[in-house]
Amino acid sequence: MPDNNPFKKYSPSIKKRWRTTEKRTARLKPYRTRATSSVRDARIAIQNNDADSADLVKAAQAAIDRAARRNIIHKNTAARRKSRLVKLLKAQSDAN
Repeated sequence: MPDNNPFKKYSPSIKKRWRTTEKRTARLKPYRTRATSSVRDARIAIQNNDADSADLVKAAQAAIDRAARRNIIHKNTAARRKSRLVKLLKAQSDAN
């Protein structure tokens, strides 16, 4: 919530919006964090030619799907991120 300046009045609906936004952010943040960290781990594994990079990509896809299911990220954004991950994995496996 913004500063509690006594000269600044906020309507009750704005205050409620702040409260609900804080609650929603706290509730959904773990899904967003899990998706981004799993994508990062998968990318690092692909760049390092790790043997378990395919499993990490699969885990990242699952995390992205969970985030999309809860409308944390848009479904098209989820599809694009998954597609780019698989494309990166395939290019790396073809190069080896």
